[in-house]
Amino acid sequence: MPSYTVVTSETSQIWDNHIAVADTPDGFTVRTTYPTNPDGVEVMLEKWEAGTAEPIHSHPGDDMTVVIEGKMVIQFYTRQGDELVADGEPVILNKGDTGYIKANRIHDAKYIESCKLVFVHDKAFGFTAE
Repeated sequence: MPSYTVVTSETSQIWDNHIAVADTPDGFTVRTTYPTNPDGVEVMLEKWEAGTAEPIHSHPGDDMTVVIEGKMVIQFYTRQGDELVADGEPVILNKGDTGYIKANRIHDAKYIESCKLVFVHDKAFGFTAE
């Protein structure tokens, strides 16, 4: 059994702090970008070459990755004493998939195919090598 909580669009903080905008249709709300809005998000359009990888790391806020093109693999880890141990099976994200990662969740990422991604981070982005 995983030692973490699965994050979905219903539980990720990415979807919090939306506001209504004057003179827009009923039912529309928006969350703008940080630092313009201190409760905003940072959004990045990322491109990764096939065969590249990110080292084991974490981020201070929840994040969401939408795969526009390509295929990537995320492996989660837990800290056991001074070691990092793989936690569960790798998660594969293909074109059209969306992945959520909880704040401070240790993970890596490998880009099996060249990827174009939309990356959204709750508030100010940070990267902590583990």
